[in-house]
Amino acid sequence: MTNKLVIILGSVREGRFGPVVGAWLAEQARAHGGFEVEVVDLADVELPLALPAAPPKLAGAEYPRPAGMAALTAALESADAFLVVTPEYNHSYPASLKAAIDWHFTQWTAKPVAFASYGGLAGGRHAVLHLENVLTELHAVTIRDGLVFPNYFHTWQDGQPLDADAPTRAKVVLDQLAWWADALRVAREKAPYPG
Repeated sequence: MTNKLVIILGSVREGRFGPVVGAWLAEQARAHGGFEVEVVDLADVELPLALPAAPPKLAGAEYPRPAGMAALTAALESADAFLVVTPEYNHSYPASLKAAIDWHFTQWTAKPVAFASYGGLAGGRHAVLHLENVLTELHAVTIRDGLVFPNYFHTWQDGQPLDADAPTRAKVVLDQLAWWADALRVAREKAPYPG
């Protein structure tokens, strides 16, 4: 069975580099063969920062999300795995990504999440460390291996990373995501997650 992989572009900043990384990752994931791939660009989603009083875990299907968020919610719900593309802003990840995460809860539960980060010298690693903490709280399973692109402004050309090992590293991450997606889908089908 092919797993559905949702690639999330976390930055909505003007002039962002995320769509370049996301397009390359989608190409790698489609070539991998283990996934049906959907790219979700948060720049196309209505993401208010003000949240309803009741948390989404308690409100369930009745959670009052904006109509402009329906496609995002449906994509997260149907996903078997996630690959989050994030820059690093001030040693953390973008507010747009936090808003998208906070408007949801069960959509992340018992599903694997990998990260591709980009930035300056740290390559976005501080952002990923923070995301790992947040998504663990939502009962997602974060993948240890990830893709890190430091100094991306010098290390990419024509939509491709200049590092010849990047496709090999991407395959490792995708192999792990596929393994976890299979294992967790079977587990969710066998019994509801107790969280």
